Amino acid sequence: MVKFVCERFEELLGSILLFVMVSIAFINVITRYCIKMSLSWTEELTVNLFVWVVMLGTSFAFRNNTHLGVTMLHDALPKWARRLCYILFLAISIGFFGTLFYLGVTEVRDEIDLEVTTESLAIPVWWYTIATPAFSLLIIIRILQRAWHDWKNGAL
Repeated sequence: MVKFVCERFEELLGSILLFVMVSIAFINVITRYCIKMSLSWTEELTVNLFVWVVMLGTSFAFRNNTHLGVTMLHDALPKWARRLCYILFLAISIGFFGTLFYLGVTEVRDEIDLEVTTESLAIPVWWYTIATPAFSLLIIIRILQRAWHDWKNGAL
């Protein structure tokens, strides 16, 4: 069970978040048309959870090697050049998400220090922005897992 959750973490959490987002958006539509009252907190929650879902989707794409890539030039290269491109891709990807992790931690730390709260729900903003460093770290782990898998299976 633990292995299943670890292997399918992105799908499980993403499904739950999408269910929550659809449910609260539906509730907002119903209340807006039936009782002529909009629930402002639903937009805040939906927009912020959307960022979480995007980060989880990115992690899923790296784990399954289904991210967007243009391979026409890559496939035409000799094997040594494809390996070099793969290593360059790994370095750039890890560098990007490492930077995003660092900046996310800095942002969360600032929001905690400044005690910033959201407008609608009056909860700490860092509850939402903690996803950026946390899921950036998850993405780096998934990139390294994919690289290990590719290396072990001779895809490099």
